[in-house]
Amino acid sequence: MTSVRPANQDFSREAIEAVLKRRFFYGPAFDIYGGVSGLYDYGPPGCALQANIVETWRKHFVLEEDMQEVDTTMLTPYEVLKTSGHVDKFSDYMCRDLATGEIFRADHLVEEVLESRLKGNLEARGQAVTPVEEDDQKKKRKKKVKEIKAVKLEDDVVDEYETILAKIDGYSGEELGEIIEKYSIVNPTTGGPLAPPVAFNLMFETAIGPSGQLKGYLRPETAQGQFLNFSKLLECNNLKMPFASASIGKSFRNEISPRSGLLRVREFLMAEIEHFVDPNNKNHPRFKTVQDLKLKFLPKDVQAAGKTDISEITIGEAVASGMVDNETLGYFLGRIYLFLLKIGVNPERLRFRQHMANEMAHYAADCWDAELHSSYGWIECVGCADRSAYDLSVHAARTKEKLVVRETLEEPIVVEAFEVELDKKKFGPKFRKDAPKIENFFVTRNQCELEDLAASLAKDLKVTVKVDGVEGDVEVEGSLVSIEKKTRKEHVREYTPNVIEPSFGIGRILYCVLEHNFWTRPEDAARGVLSFPPLVAPSKVLVVPLSNNEQFEPITQELIIDLRALGVPSKVDDSSVSIGKRYSRNDEMGTPFGVTIDFQTVKDGSITLRERDSTQQVRGSKAEIIAAIQKMIKGVSWEEGTKGLAAFVGQEQD
Repeated sequence: MTSVRPANQDFSREAIEAVLKRRFFYGPAFDIYGGVSGLYDYGPPGCALQANIVETWRKHFVLEEDMQEVDTTMLTPYEVLKTSGHVDKFSDYMCRDLATGEIFRADHLVEEVLESRLKGNLEARGQAVTPVEEDDQKKKRKKKVKEIKAVKLEDDVVDEYETILAKIDGYSGEELGEIIEKYSIVNPTTGGPLAPPVAFNLMFETAIGPSGQLKGYLRPETAQGQFLNFSKLLECNNLKMPFASASIGKSFRNEISPRSGLLRVREFLMAEIEHFVDPNNKNHPRFKTVQDLKLKFLPKDVQAAGKTDISEITIGEAVASGMVDNETLGYFLGRIYLFLLKIGVNPERLRFRQHMANEMAHYAADCWDAELHSSYGWIECVGCADRSAYDLSVHAARTKEKLVVRETLEEPIVVEAFEVELDKKKFGPKFRKDAPKIENFFVTRNQCELEDLAASLAKDLKVTVKVDGVEGDVEVEGSLVSIEKKTRKEHVREYTPNVIEPSFGIGRILYCVLEHNFWTRPEDAARGVLSFPPLVAPSKVLVVPLSNNEQFEPITQELIIDLRALGVPSKVDDSSVSIGKRYSRNDEMGTPFGVTIDFQTVKDGSITLRERDSTQQVRGSKAEIIAAIQKMIKGVSWEEGTKGLAAFVGQEQD
């Protein structure tokens, strides 16, 4: 479609929020009870938009990549999330006002205050300040915030602030506490002092069953269900590697201070992929299809230097240079980019930010976020990480189930590996009831751990270890255990796959698509337009009878039946307001096409087709118009789709 959106039109969040509220794309849940922060309901157009984005995602990834889709339970036992690390590490840092008890998320507070001070510095120097839209929570605090006053800052202080803001995603709780103390950051509303940041686990805890003894959580992600079903999924794929699984479903996070509408909520839809790959071969057979795509990269070394300079290079160049770790990771960055463009993301407002070393999990080889720019700033919407073999390894160790691939070798290979031999006859009398736990400790160690234990045994003729379920240190003498590197021939290679994980926050993507496609008519700022691609628009066609004349009704109903039979979502607006107003309110809904039925239709069966963005109109037979609509929904341009149809002027009166 040809968009005629005005260049450089100032964006108004107030204007789009008015449209989204009026057309009920989404709204606060439990609104008539006062609402609950971080919970939202989707209305009819929001539901349809979300469903279309999800369906496009499913076709783009699950269908085109031949993935194994699963739907796993949202209730997760404690042991699963303890093993995965979520119980201990799935936290954000919060700080509390010592006087009022008000709670802030520490990194957001630091970001908010330092940005306010930088703005005040520009104002004090008489420099222009770019207007920044703010959410209601931030506006309320800034009514009383002292930091926003026009105060000049020394150049070195400005540099320090900008460096901190560039690295804000990578600070630990201790580092955030040091920043808060060093720069005298207090409660912006009251000026009250804050307690040091503490970790707050974001998972919703629950009990499974009436006894309350089986502790569980609402899942914070969909990934764990895919890892636990790895062996079954491998079987579904006829034991062939590599392969990918996918899951779409709700996840839950008990956010410290939900804000920014759909961008930070407590219940949200995720779409996640787990691509299982041989750790010795992370090339991708379809890498050539994306290698020439040019993306905007923000590498970790640039951020570590306190800068935000973008490198705009091809995916092939990024992988060849080592900036992106491997072909499979690069392939998915390209596929993510193409998906986001397909659903209406503005490519000029899309970048890929690499996780810095201090924010990346210890086991991850590389991680990139697809960030979309909105009136709230740059928002992480898709994460794409090489998680190595961590997830399958920890679940295998905990459950004693082998989550591995067994590959028959054409030629046997000679391998060297540490092996453990225990004198079980002596273990029982020595350790009594703890003997099985201690034996299990040794046989479940990985090669790195066995190497360390072997070195300790050789040096001290004993090893001292800590074993879960056994009180105190356990000392095992060399007469009870032998750990030696041995050579053997293997006819079957057994390995734990690595995982490349693209993870999509559907709500965040949906909101950014709304912002990226909203504009107002230059001749009337009250007339908003949502220029969704036809592929994801909630409804594709608005059918508008010229009037309530009874001759139009059978034609209208026949057209609607024909469109819906072809799977084209369509609606009728036969209200008494003018055609112009009927089209205008559906422009706010993002409906790309409008069909007018008039008295000429009664005479010769011809109808008028209108395009949302340009308001251009053409006329043709019903069959010709329906064929044109079908082509354009599949991505053909307005010019190409309506080729051969006569231009039409009129019928757009307010």
